[in-house]
Amino acid sequence: MSKELIIRSDETHIDIAYLENSQLLEYTSTPVDTVSFDVGNIYLAKVRKVIPGLNAVFVDLGYEKDAFLHYHDLGPQFSSMAAFLEQILAKKNITSFEKQDRQPILDKHGVIADVITVGQYILVQIAKEPISTKGPRLTAEISIAGRNMVLMPFAEKISISQKIESNDEKNRLRKIVRSFLPENYGVIIRTAAENASAYDIEIEIKELLQKWQETLEHIQDSKKRAPYLLLTEISKVSALLRDIFTPEFNHIITNDDALCNDIKAYIKTIAPEKIDIVKLYTAGPPIFEQFGIERQIKSSFSRVVPLKNGAYIIIEKTEALHVIDVNSGNRAKSDQNQEANAFEVNSMAALEVARQIRLRDLGGIIIVDFIDMRAGENKTKLFQLFDDAMSKDRARHNVLPLTKFGLMQITRQRVRPEQRINTSDVCPACNGTGEVIPSINLIAQIEEMLIEIQKQYPKGTIVLHVHPLIAGYITKGVFSTLLHWKLKHYRCLKVVQRSDFNFLDYCFTDKKNNLIEL
Repeated sequence: MSKELIIRSDETHIDIAYLENSQLLEYTSTPVDTVSFDVGNIYLAKVRKVIPGLNAVFVDLGYEKDAFLHYHDLGPQFSSMAAFLEQILAKKNITSFEKQDRQPILDKHGVIADVITVGQYILVQIAKEPISTKGPRLTAEISIAGRNMVLMPFAEKISISQKIESNDEKNRLRKIVRSFLPENYGVIIRTAAENASAYDIEIEIKELLQKWQETLEHIQDSKKRAPYLLLTEISKVSALLRDIFTPEFNHIITNDDALCNDIKAYIKTIAPEKIDIVKLYTAGPPIFEQFGIERQIKSSFSRVVPLKNGAYIIIEKTEALHVIDVNSGNRAKSDQNQEANAFEVNSMAALEVARQIRLRDLGGIIIVDFIDMRAGENKTKLFQLFDDAMSKDRARHNVLPLTKFGLMQITRQRVRPEQRINTSDVCPACNGTGEVIPSINLIAQIEEMLIEIQKQYPKGTIVLHVHPLIAGYITKGVFSTLLHWKLKHYRCLKVVQRSDFNFLDYCFTDKKNNLIEL
């Protein structure tokens, strides 16, 4: 499998596109020089309000909306961390963290008003970024993530990813970590640690311990400036590499020289043998145009997402959930093949829906309305296909089997706002007051229909009737879209301008002007 990371940097944004086999799977766009409240950032913050009815507190984090911290997110070791923080802020004689006394574990069914008071300073970490009208969601169970493991102060527990199946490997990793981990620390061993050497694990533990020590050193000087950012998550580029980088990566390409050097430095620490895959893009065309990413963004983030052979899905967002509708479009089959046709379209849609959920970072409740199928075997196959496709998603999620109404219900972890991109073009026939689907999407739809027509009408000339502006787009240039279609499909094609057509209208006829319908 080919894996690529294409990064576009300009004065205002850094855009990151992750591709597998040239297909866009993840896309993030981050403004430059703006205050961000990223997942993983650690703050010294001050409690503004205690809400007994919610068993939670609101915390001043410097964001326009107060951050939210629930009692269940305090963590079992909150009392130990709070006592240690109090010592630091009082500037008392502090022994090393490894020798700190541990306090009793927090009661799971306790009341937050008995633990936290208004005006109290607490150490918190962002668990969910601000979404819509809500401020950040916090946790007081501090963790510092590395590539192979996650360090958890005061936890004193070694957990191992369930994706590591070998018991021998689990025992080996647990033994290595125990030999290097000081007292008063716990660790979650990540999937990436499988087969890692003892040396690599030792180096990473030391790096994570150093980060935590630097965080503690900042606390004494930050009380007067609270809320204060003590430790920031690494850049989104490095965080993405930390989570998804494997030896299968073929290219990491960026158009920014400084960013290229930063990525090389990071790759050198986690996989020095792969440093040559990091390249600086200096060619003429824009980097996203060169690698076909702009076209994929236009076609993937619109309300209507086309599938193969005329089928499509519609993605709608409501206040409470996302709804995805699967449509067969202009695919016409005989009655006896209706079940097979429904399963074929649903299978295509399942793969695309799984991709869309990951690409747009949809969270919360997601309902997918598949085309009705009668055969229980097909329903089971569809569920398994979708579940397998979602297994590549790093966010926590749960997929339920199809209901009798053909609905599939998904819940997915929401930690940051979903990616929302306006992909519409200005309508040239509306004096700039209207919007239409991107012309590049229309061209893709026309070619999909052309492929279907060719299957049913393998001989003879095909005539495409379109609006004059679309006709100009298709026929312009020496190596025009029309010429590309002729060479690709080995077919005689003609384009006819129709002034009576709306901008997005098109149809196919034979050379005798008989309408071709599917």
